[in-house]
Formats: sequence, structure tokens, C-alpha cells
Amino acid sequence: MYKIDHKKFPCSTSLTMNFIGGKWKAVILIHLFNKKRYNELRKEIPMITERTLSLQLKELEEDGLISRTVFTNKAPLKVEYELTELGKTLIPLLNEISNWGKFIAEEHLRIKTEPCTTILKS
Repeated sequence: MYKIDHKKFPCSTSLTMNFIGGKWKAVILIHLFNKKRYNELRKEIPMITERTLSLQLKELEEDGLISRTVFTNKAPLKVEYELTELGKTLIPLLNEISNWGKFIAEEHLRIKTEPCTTILKS
């Protein structure tokens, strides 16, 4: 049993899913292998709402998986997001999640898949 910030996790898997679980976090993390601006992420992940993207980015930043750098003080702000060193430790896991999704789609559902982005190199 793990206890972090008054939350209890029965195992390391549940702890991991606390950081990357949900519909969009892993997808966002894959897209942030290279630095991206907010609008680039919106274009690359068109199904996500602006509100959800903003909330997920904030959570990922609070969890230390991504960093947010602001380059101007005037609107429109120039902001870039990228994986932190901690976030980069997820690259092998994200690759395996992507590979498993491709396997399920092609072998079990018989559909051709498109990768979220180029498979990450660790």
C-alpha cells in the first residue's frame, strides 16, 4: 500500500495510473516527446476539447511529467510544453502502450492503425 498526499494506492500499477491514466494523458505525453505549443497539440489531437487539454496539461505539469515555458508577457502568450526528465522515463512505457494498441487493432479488430506520432526513441 502506498500513501501519497492523503491518497492510498494498493499497488505500483494504481500509482502509475494516477499519473498517466485517463483518456488523454498518455496521448498528450506521446505528442510531447518534442517541444510543442498549445495550438500544435490542438491540431495534432483534434478530438480533445480545449478545456480538457488545458486541464490535462496542468495536471501533468503539477505531477512533474511536463514543463511549461512562457516566452512572452503580452498576449498572445508563446508557451511551450515538453517532457521533463521524469516524463522522459515514461517513453518505453508509452512505446509499449502504443504497440499494444496497434496489436489489438490489427490482430483482433482487423483494422489498420495510424500511430499517434512517430514511435518514440528512448
